[in-house]
Amino acid sequence: MEPRPDIELVQEVQNGRRHAFTELMRRYQERVYWVARRIVGSHDDADDIVQETFVKAYLSLREFRGDSSFYTWIYRIAVNMSLNVLRKRKIWSYLHESELMTRILSSSDNPGKDLEHSEIETALQRVAAKLPERQKAVFVMRYFDEMTYKEIAIVLNTSEGGLKANYFHALRKVRKYMCHEIQDREKPSHG
Repeated sequence: MEPRPDIELVQEVQNGRRHAFTELMRRYQERVYWVARRIVGSHDDADDIVQETFVKAYLSLREFRGDSSFYTWIYRIAVNMSLNVLRKRKIWSYLHESELMTRILSSSDNPGKDLEHSEIETALQRVAAKLPERQKAVFVMRYFDEMTYKEIAIVLNTSEGGLKANYFHALRKVRKYMCHEIQDREKPSHG
């Protein structure tokens, strides 16, 4: 049986059948979590953002007109809420030391490869955390979520040209920061 289209579920909710919203939540809860997690870095904050995103979406669903997909609409809500968390709390680091150690120590079949991938991912997240808010959002959506410029423009309600410039500047800074990270790791430690 084919899953029902999002727009059909949205229309059901708009017509008073709340149970259809549960299906929308099931479909997108994990994706919304990872959007928030990549922006704010904290599991607890991401969990809160997921809840707030779906509450806001539910309360605002009457205004949803279908100009974009439901996912693009809810993604925009999640990104905006994530950026608000960053603004309010001035959070600029993605991982705490304990989280970093947990990720590095939890390996699967190939510990060396997992460690290398985890270190690269962690370094990228640390570097992305240093970017200005707008560049950070564009970088996360483009690099981690692999969204097109058109999709990002819809989410952030801006032009594709401006996004490309933001992404270009973010990429330049990421490369520069990553070079510093690599140089710092390669320095011999004295001790």
